[in-house]
Amino acid sequence: MNTKRRDRVFLFMILPAFIGFVVLFILPTLMSFAYSITNWSVYKPNYKFVGLDNYVKLFHDTKNIAAIQHSVIYALVITIVQNGLAILLAVLLNRKGIMVNIVKSIFFLPAVLSILVVGFLFQYIMTSADYGLLNNIIRYFGGSPVNWLGNEKIALFSVLSTQVWQWTGWSMVIYIANLKSIDGSLYEAANIDGAGKGQVFRRITLPLLYPAASFNILMSLIGGLKVFDAVFAMTKGGPGYASETIMTTLIREGFNSGRTAYASAFAVVFFVIVFVMSRIITFFLNKWEERIA
Repeated sequence: MNTKRRDRVFLFMILPAFIGFVVLFILPTLMSFAYSITNWSVYKPNYKFVGLDNYVKLFHDTKNIAAIQHSVIYALVITIVQNGLAILLAVLLNRKGIMVNIVKSIFFLPAVLSILVVGFLFQYIMTSADYGLLNNIIRYFGGSPVNWLGNEKIALFSVLSTQVWQWTGWSMVIYIANLKSIDGSLYEAANIDGAGKGQVFRRITLPLLYPAASFNILMSLIGGLKVFDAVFAMTKGGPGYASETIMTTLIREGFNSGRTAYASAFAVVFFVIVFVMSRIITFFLNKWEERIA
C-alpha cells in the first residue's frame, strides 16, 4: 500500500469520529456564541440581535456572580485537596501485598459509582432530619447536630467533601502507576547518600510525579468547574443560592426558565473561565516541567 493510499484509509477511518466531534461539539459551541448576542428564547422564536445586552445583564445578576465564585472556589479546593490526598495515599500504598491491594480497591471503589447515586446517598447521610446518619453518629458521641446541607456557609463544602471521597481513589491509582515507572536505582542512590524520607520525597518522588500530576490537576480543575450532578442531587443550588455553580445556573436559565440566549451567554463566559484557568495551570505545570528537565 503506497503512502497516499494509506493516508486516505487513515483519514476515512477517523472521519466518523471527526464528524461527530464537529456536529456535537464545534457546531454547538459556535451556535452558543451566535445565540448569546440575540434575545432568543423558547418563548420568542423570532429573535433579533441585541449585542452584549445578555452579558451586561449577566454580570449585574448577583446569583450569577455567586455561581461563578462558587465554581472557582470549588474547583481550586477540590484540585488541591484531592491531589494532596491522592499523592499521600499513593506513596503509602505503593507496595505489594494482598491487604494493600484490598485497601487500594476500597479507595478506588467510589469512582465506579454514578455521581448522582453518590449525591443522593450523601443527601440521606447528611440530612438534618432525625434519620440523618451523620448527625445520629454525632449525637451518639455527645455532639450537636450540624445542618450540613442547609447552612449557607458549609453547604458547598459538604458537597465538595463527597466528591473528594469519590474521586481521590481514582487520582491515587494514576499516581501509583506513575510511581511504578520511577527507576528504583534513584532511591537506592539516595539511601546510600543518607537522604531522609522527606528529602527523597521532595527531591525524587514529587518531581517525577509530574506526568500524573499534570493530568490529575487539569482533570480535577475542569471537573470542579463543571460540577453539576452532585450539587443537583444534594442541594439543588440551595440554601438560597449558597451552592449555586455555573452549571446549575446555566441549566436553570436555559431549560427551566427558557432564557436560551441568556444561558448561551453564560456558557460563553464559562468557556472563557475554563480556558483562562486551564492556561494558567498549564503555564505553572510547564514551569515545573522545565525545572525537572
